[in-house]
Amino acid sequence: MNFSLIICTYMRDKPLLKLLNSVKRQTRYPNEILIIDGSTDNKTQLLLKKNKFDKLKYFKVKENQRGLTKQRNYGISLVSKESEIICFLDDDIILTPDYFKNLIQSYSIHTDALSVGGYITNEVEWKKISDIKTGDKFYFDGWERKEPSRFKLRRKFGLQPDTPPGFLPTFAHGRSIGFLPPSGKTYKVEQIMGGVSSYKKEVFKKIVFSTYFEGYGLYEDADFSLRIAKLGALYVNTSAQLSHHHDASGRPNKFKYGKMVVRNGWYVWRVKYPKPIFKTKLKWHATAFLLTIIRFSNIFNSKQKKEILSESLGRIFGWFSIIFNSPKIN
Repeated sequence: MNFSLIICTYMRDKPLLKLLNSVKRQTRYPNEILIIDGSTDNKTQLLLKKNKFDKLKYFKVKENQRGLTKQRNYGISLVSKESEIICFLDDDIILTPDYFKNLIQSYSIHTDALSVGGYITNEVEWKKISDIKTGDKFYFDGWERKEPSRFKLRRKFGLQPDTPPGFLPTFAHGRSIGFLPPSGKTYKVEQIMGGVSSYKKEVFKKIVFSTYFEGYGLYEDADFSLRIAKLGALYVNTSAQLSHHHDASGRPNKFKYGKMVVRNGWYVWRVKYPKPIFKTKLKWHATAFLLTIIRFSNIFNSKQKKEILSESLGRIFGWFSIIFNSPKIN
């Protein structure tokens, strides 16, 4: 299957070079690579002139085209007619050599797949399951990992997710793909991470990335995944592995980020559950409030007190803004 790789980047020339060098080492190389650059300087453009990569095409977008969702939609419009699969990668990713080989193979094995996500290996430590299960661990499919304190606390208040990892609970605030183990298996889900994603090209004839998610685009991948799930199947292939290095450049300020966590999270929840019952509304607000309190409490054991306070205030502002001016679902 022919496949295209789209990398949307913003002010991250050095991380981008590391990613492209890992693409160069792939056992299966993309049929084309499209760099969609929203940077306000020319560092990325100059870097790509000095470092040549096979089948790479560079595009610099104008100011009104900047932003993750806009750049992705622009990149889709430039994809080759021969391409059958469109892959996306964040610009601070490093791939293992068989990433594309394993990812693209998933479409031949799971013929119903409209989308397949890759698997990040450097964020969570997993171990094969021990003989003794305790409440301190999260268990899934014969593996165990540390249970974050926020989920332990949520359990005490009856706010634990009511769906498995990769599926959105009835009151949102679910377990991410990071709660699927590195088993080498492919799991069916309804949400994948946009920064390590792939889609059949035919998907984009029906839907595109929502322009609601401007700029940094927090949770735009969840929104897009949930809309695809109404059309067909999504999977995560845990053998399509990579590492994510979370480069700080190009990120919004913490207040704006905190506001997006709440408002964008509410938006995504209503994409799947447009008319929730009163009980699930109450649980959504209770969980959002609890998570804000937990985030604020991090001030007392962190050196980044100013950033945590700013994000917490952003979450509070976002929560009140939902009450008085909730987002309109596109």
